[in-house]
Amino acid sequence: MEIALFVAGIALLLYVLLAFYDGFVLHIFKYRLYQRVESKTEHLTHTLRAILFPFIAYYLFAKPSCNTAFFVAIAAVTLDLLVMLWDAYLEKDSRAFMGGLPRWEYILHLLVNGFHFVSVAAGLILRLDLTTEGIVLVDTLTALPQYGLFRALVLNLLPGAVLLAILHVLVLFPKTAMVWDRYRDRVGCC
Repeated sequence: MEIALFVAGIALLLYVLLAFYDGFVLHIFKYRLYQRVESKTEHLTHTLRAILFPFIAYYLFAKPSCNTAFFVAIAAVTLDLLVMLWDAYLEKDSRAFMGGLPRWEYILHLLVNGFHFVSVAAGLILRLDLTTEGIVLVDTLTALPQYGLFRALVLNLLPGAVLLAILHVLVLFPKTAMVWDRYRDRVGCC
């Protein structure tokens, strides 16, 4: 089980780092997808996923002893998977303005989603046990000596994830997007 916890932690950390680059640096900062008519629906899918991630991380990893939390996490993971599929379907039309999705960004999306679902799969391994009676929800996470460090990682990732979700929501609206653009234009990078 310690290996599953380690895999979950590394995958979660890599997911957050790559998702920040993809979701913030590229989608909001560089390409400003929220401003483009053909990309507004794609931005909406990114917004929904940004909102769902803190629920997944908190309820799957940071609140493991509560059965209700597990089912909240499973609902969020299921919605996230559906939204991800919708997002992938939209990519071709959404990125027509730039000649399609660049190959390197396509690879980045594969890595981001791969690390995300590896962390979820490892979380499920830690929370479920296969017995003769069937699949049983267990609390093996808190019994692991490394869980305190892992939980601290998850809790420290959450504020940034929540802020990114809030920013995704704010740029959906023209008035708050204009405020963001004013601040964004003051930064000379990317």
